[in-house]
Amino acid sequence: MQELIQKYNVPGPRYTSYPTVPYWDTDSFTAVDWKIRLKKQFDLLNISEGVSLYIHLPFCESLCTFCGCHKRITKRHEVEEPYINALLKEWQLYKELLVEKPVIKEIHLGGGTPTFFSPENLTRLMSGLLENTVIDEGHTFSFEGHPNNTTKEHLQTLYDLGFRRVSFGVQDYNREVQIAIHRVQPFENVKKVTELAREIGYSSVGHDLIFGLPFQTLEHVKYTIEKTKELRPDRIAFYSYAHVPWIKGNGQRGFSEENLPNPEQKRTQYEIGKMWLEKNGYVEVGMDHFALPDDELTLAMQNKTLHRNFMGYTTTTNKIMIGLGASSISDSWTAFAQNEKNIENYYSLLKQDEIPVFKGHLLSDSDQIIRKHILNLMCNLQTKWTPEEEGLLDFTDIKSKLAEMQKDGLIVIQSNAIQVLEKGRPFIRNVCMAFDILYQQKQPQTRLFSMTV
Repeated sequence: MQELIQKYNVPGPRYTSYPTVPYWDTDSFTAVDWKIRLKKQFDLLNISEGVSLYIHLPFCESLCTFCGCHKRITKRHEVEEPYINALLKEWQLYKELLVEKPVIKEIHLGGGTPTFFSPENLTRLMSGLLENTVIDEGHTFSFEGHPNNTTKEHLQTLYDLGFRRVSFGVQDYNREVQIAIHRVQPFENVKKVTELAREIGYSSVGHDLIFGLPFQTLEHVKYTIEKTKELRPDRIAFYSYAHVPWIKGNGQRGFSEENLPNPEQKRTQYEIGKMWLEKNGYVEVGMDHFALPDDELTLAMQNKTLHRNFMGYTTTTNKIMIGLGASSISDSWTAFAQNEKNIENYYSLLKQDEIPVFKGHLLSDSDQIIRKHILNLMCNLQTKWTPEEEGLLDFTDIKSKLAEMQKDGLIVIQSNAIQVLEKGRPFIRNVCMAFDILYQQKQPQTRLFSMTV
């Protein structure tokens, strides 16, 4: 395995979208085009489809140095009210564009730290978002909670508003690692909020763990998973730390690369972690995710209905995801749009009654075909193409690029299909890169992505 890691461990996208953000054709994108494509897709929705909302709540009281999200560090909670006003104004502009009442199938509160906001302000936000909409009977509302500041009031308030899923950012339970990543939270804090969520009635409690962190050893990973086993969360995201300080700036420069596990150590951390999770009844889902056998995520994988978008893996396969808030990304299936990242610029556009997007990408026919196959691979570890698609994409070239991986026993290539084997699972991003025409055509002069393994 070490030889394979050395061979395939190269910078590459995580494929929460295709095309990936660095390769968007922003020059030919306009906010007008975005609105036209969104409205067209919305008008095509049938009665069983709905809309997903991602709400970006960017404020945090302290900086976690492992974090790659867009955030604003502040202890001033007076920022909550104007930001909620802006979110509701943005959603109102979208509702005016769509005309018909949107059916809300999924809402996710991400960040930043959603539980930075008071329960009262979260109630005002949700009440405003759901006004003049239809809530789908099978809706899924979820949020990310910080174990140190998620209170019983937060959990009860959001439960009363329809939330049934919560994920808590754990990362690692070892103090040396926690100090390095500036995220010190005792196991007792995680235990308290996990048990509170279950007492209140949440049907899914998830924990986010990270491997490859500074000063993290194999024993640290084992200890963290042992402690996680005590609480038995329904889902576990077991992520590889993405060290990209050239993109994220000073936040990821609180330690040097010498403090990080090397690629072989990092992969061993994952393999041992995976073995321990599976030994304790968890099923690997897609890339980086594990769930209990009866969890909806596991069932979606087995039923081939698993989906992946900018929020990660989901059981909801909506073709429209609208991102609200600074830096949020929206998806109309044929177009992507990203909001202004700077909060003040975001506010400024809304004051002009403009949907605050600043860049995006209009997907071509070939983009949509490639996207389909990358989604298939990331969700189902296999994909199959039609004769019609062969007229738009050079699958002979793709198979040629993957021939070495087949020789290494990682995948099986057939005349019109590719299957990723269990041995090839750690290299799924590499398989997807063979489909990624834009990555191949525009090889970056500087590093844009984290390492694939």
